Formats: sequence, C-alpha cells, structure tokens
Amino acid sequence: MNPNEQIMHRFYSAFQQLDFKTMQDSYHPDAVFNDPSFGLLNVGEVKAMWEMLCKRAKDFSLSFSDINSEDEYGTCHWKAVYTFSLTGRKVVNEIKAYMKFSDGKILEHSDAFSLHKWSRQALGWKGWLLGWSGFFQKKLQKKSRKRLHGFMKKELGIGD
Repeated sequence: MNPNEQIMHRFYSAFQQLDFKTMQDSYHPDAVFNDPSFGLLNVGEVKAMWEMLCKRAKDFSLSFSDINSEDEYGTCHWKAVYTFSLTGRKVVNEIKAYMKFSDGKILEHSDAFSLHKWSRQALGWKGWLLGWSGFFQKKLQKKSRKRLHGFMKKELGIGD
C-alpha cells in the first residue's frame, strides 16, 4: 500500500469507528470537499461535517474497498448504512470517493453518488418524485449547509 492508499485506509477505518478526530486530521489545511448533499465545503466546514455526521449517526455501519492511488490522486468505493435522522428511514448509500493528496494529507475530496437513489431511501415518495432535479439538489444543499452551520455555531462555537 502506498502512502496515499494508507491515508485513505486510515480515513475510512476511522469513519467505521465514528472517529471524527482522525478523519479531521487527514485533511490538508487548504482542503476542499464536494458532494451532492452539501455542495462545496472549505476545510473548516468539512471537518465540522464529519464531526456532525459521526456524532449524529444512528444504526451506522460502513464498508470500503477498491482503494487505489497513483501519483497524487486516489479513489475508493465505500458504502454507508444508517438511519436518516430527519425521517427515521434506513439508507444504504454507495459512494465513490475521489481524492487529491498533498503533503501527506487530503487536499481535495469529492464523493459521488446517486442523489435520486439516496433521496428515495431517505425521504420516501417525495425523494422519488423530486430527487432527480437540480432544484431538489440546490434545496437539499441549502438545508444541509444550514444544519451544518447551526451545528458549527451551537456545538463548536464557530460562526456568527
């Protein structure tokens, strides 16, 4: 396993244990993150996102596989199974992670998954009906970021 693959293995092993501190430590000080649920996040937001998700996880399990890295880029498949806290519905989300590394840390991290499939599981018929649309994705990202910034303010004392 090369150093970048070791970083990914450490990151997802920590995620399996809901160890957000190890996950946070994996990021470069200039890191950015992007996914369909939250959109583009800066390093402070992504660290807070993992803390929020780990602290609020219910009935959570995670598996990962196919870690691969050449040069400064890497990919990994991971699957999270959990109860979505806002609806109490079970979600099985299959994700492909794309990472860029610098100085032994994650500099860029993008998670790709079917938002429509996720929304059908998490939200039921509303997700099935609307989860494919750009309007839905923008609305979801706005709500997710609002929840994240509320967590950052209340739990971490960060923000206005």
